[in-house]
Amino acid sequence: MEMSRVDLFGRDLITTQEWTEEEIEEALRLAREFKTKHRRGMKLPDLLKKKNFFMVFYAPSTRTRAAFEAGMTLLGGHAVFVDVSTTRIGAGEALKDVARMYERYGHGIGVRVLDDAIDYKQGLGNRIIREYAKHSEAPVINMACCTYHPTQGLADLMTIREKLRDVQGKKCVVMWGYSKKFRGRCSINEEVLITTRFGMDTVLAHPQGFEIDSEIIEAAKKNSMESGGNFEISHDYESALDGAHVVFPRNWASSRLLEVGASKFGAENEAALHNEHKDWTLTRRLTDKMDKHAIVTHVLPVFRGEEATDEVMDGPLSVIYDQAENGLYTKMAVLALTMGIQ
Repeated sequence: MEMSRVDLFGRDLITTQEWTEEEIEEALRLAREFKTKHRRGMKLPDLLKKKNFFMVFYAPSTRTRAAFEAGMTLLGGHAVFVDVSTTRIGAGEALKDVARMYERYGHGIGVRVLDDAIDYKQGLGNRIIREYAKHSEAPVINMACCTYHPTQGLADLMTIREKLRDVQGKKCVVMWGYSKKFRGRCSINEEVLITTRFGMDTVLAHPQGFEIDSEIIEAAKKNSMESGGNFEISHDYESALDGAHVVFPRNWASSRLLEVGASKFGAENEAALHNEHKDWTLTRRLTDKMDKHAIVTHVLPVFRGEEATDEVMDGPLSVIYDQAENGLYTKMAVLALTMGIQ
């Protein structure tokens, strides 16, 4: 196994924006190496032997928990699942005490806190994760918060590169998708940030009233200037999809709901807003507007028949299962680099 070219041992990963491009590239290189060995049935190195990773879940998960647990096992370590509802945090235990305890029990801490756990209030989940990082000497990994989902972003970039090769100047459309339910923005923000960081021409397409944070917008613009890519916002999905190489159709809640919280804004008010934009569904007709070598991505779960049709998500352009698989390898790489490789 090739020695790491960068030193990330003990480093937190709260957002990919806080890792350099060289550090991100090293994580992707290692993820590719893990993927090759795993698919060939080769033995993976015990980089995390006798090491524990404490995963604190405030929010449910289908893929993130499974991938982190499998990744720790494949590298010889152990992942400890902690459902926050079974802890004393809800009774008022200080996060500082929890962080300092788990750093002594183990070698890394993962935290997932978003959506219902924080009443959808933008920024609250990220503040909680940063509180863990502030008090833990062990690395803290963001397993998804209201603002960022860094290991997902790494998996997305890995997948896009596998399918398109050179991504510089390729058009990526992050498209709001209709849904009766509403979701947070972490995956949307992550896609905008990681694609602009690596030179893609990224279009954020959404109806009026579904704007994302100005800080993310400014970061995306800065990323594009430095990478030679482009970033723009569109309120017309038809024109946004013209010639697209990557399309990611996903719902996210209105800016007003995420500002005040779901309980205050009300699900009925949000549903009324969504119902005004039922045409924002990725269909086969719309994929015909894309580049002939285009792909459709999604971080899952996808709201089938709403964000996109089954015909699209099960069709030849869809790479959703490859993308989910790559999430395993990018999580393994992050764990190995921050907890195992010195």
